[in-house]
Amino acid sequence: MRLLITGVSGLLGVNLAWEALQRGHQVVGAVGSRLLKGTPFRVVQADLTAADAVRVLWAQTQPEAVIHTAALANLETCEQHPALAHRLNAEVPGELAALAARHQVPLIHISTDAVFDGRRGNYTESDPPRPLSVYARTKLEGERAVALAYPQAVIARVNFFGWSLSGRRSLAEWFLNNLRAGRPMLGFTNVYFCPLLANHLARLLLDALDRHLQGLYHFVSPLCVSKFSFGVAVAKKFGYDYTLIRPATVEEAGLTAPRAHHLTLRSEKLSQALGRTLPTWQDGLDEFYALFRRGYPDHIRRWAQVPSRGAS
Repeated sequence: MRLLITGVSGLLGVNLAWEALQRGHQVVGAVGSRLLKGTPFRVVQADLTAADAVRVLWAQTQPEAVIHTAALANLETCEQHPALAHRLNAEVPGELAALAARHQVPLIHISTDAVFDGRRGNYTESDPPRPLSVYARTKLEGERAVALAYPQAVIARVNFFGWSLSGRRSLAEWFLNNLRAGRPMLGFTNVYFCPLLANHLARLLLDALDRHLQGLYHFVSPLCVSKFSFGVAVAKKFGYDYTLIRPATVEEAGLTAPRAHHLTLRSEKLSQALGRTLPTWQDGLDEFYALFRRGYPDHIRRWAQVPSRGAS
């Protein structure tokens, strides 16, 4: 199967490409400014902010399935550039879904747990979203655009960690980088989430394609954790001094974009659809460490390349 992965240089995209290759898929990856080199899959550069970019990308790649991971995901950047966030997080998914519907090509659109306000947690797919930030609002608009254009598409609400090309994209990497340097850091005790390892998430997404799933699902760990406790677990797994992580509230960090406190989501619908138990964040941390021991981070980072001048 010729699988188009948008945002293939991102944290999820690069791990998804790796996992898809292991299953024998023909991967075509779309990138923006972060070019790749030496990849075992085809890479196409596309500026998704351009008006005709989605149509051109489709014509170039002729996909047989699409997993759309590309987004403007930095919360602070979205607050500063709401029009750009709307273009990338809301308009592009709708355009891609319309093309997938026209050609009857399976599509999985990656959304976020942040569509909820986190006041109570334990959210199911039937609970009404209430986004707090520009990022969350535009991602919810993207969900709705996809559902309207292509009701048979999968909309996957996610939270994940893993190894990235830069070594600085995931929360687990952030904790590790500070721990290695011996730098004290904050761990939020009042923010709870249910992250999956990006590789586990990738496998579940590929399973969803194989099972021809449709509709909205929560692709998250069935067990949840505070960000402070997650950081401590990372430190202990890698043998670092966990006392460098100071327990704090998210309000102490002085962040611009509002953060939800209880982004705990229920994942039984996905588990039942796939017919199996989902991996937990602890399972993910075990494999995150095992991947490190096998040299996986260094392997995928060989694909990284400095952005070309004028690329966007």
